Amino acid sequence: MKKLALLALMACAPGMASAGEDESEDQTASPGVAAPDERSPTDFRRSTLIVRDIDASLALYRDVLGFSVNYDTEVTTSGVALPAGEPGARARLVLANANDPWIGWIGFMQWLEPALPDPGPYPTRLGIGDHVMIMNTDDAEARCAAAAEVPGVTMTAPARMQEYPGRDGAPPIRVIGCNIFDPDGNLIEINQLLRE
Repeated sequence: MKKLALLALMACAPGMASAGEDESEDQTASPGVAAPDERSPTDFRRSTLIVRDIDASLALYRDVLGFSVNYDTEVTTSGVALPAGEPGARARLVLANANDPWIGWIGFMQWLEPALPDPGPYPTRLGIGDHVMIMNTDDAEARCAAAAEVPGVTMTAPARMQEYPGRDGAPPIRVIGCNIFDPDGNLIEINQLLRE
């Protein structure tokens, strides 16, 4: 598995509405999280996953989770700046985004010629350097059921309600969701923030 340090509780991410929520409500607020006095110098723009088969990945990320593909091209890699593959190798790069036009994107990169060696079955337990991606969605139960049907996806826990302590005295954070490994062994929590 890639050594990508990304472990977050984004169920409380701003702007995520639950199904049936009144669109007039302020969706930029997250319980217990104050707006910063000044912007951070860095936005977390995108993670790019090195995958065996981009089309297999898109069957989950695009077709089930609803990401929109906004870039799909072939690139020639140096093997140096991105330390993978051989210098001059051809790779396919696909970028997809959720709701925001700037942050929260995901990329997929597949080496075509020569292909990267298949690492074999992915681990079924997480360890140091592994990551968990949190996808907040509008109907977690339906998307979890659909994800379970995608070839190569392994569900580790079916949809269920979870509760986390609130921040700074805020009410508990309640989400419903499931956990899956994608076709390349990236762990995803698909969840829906429950409001009241």
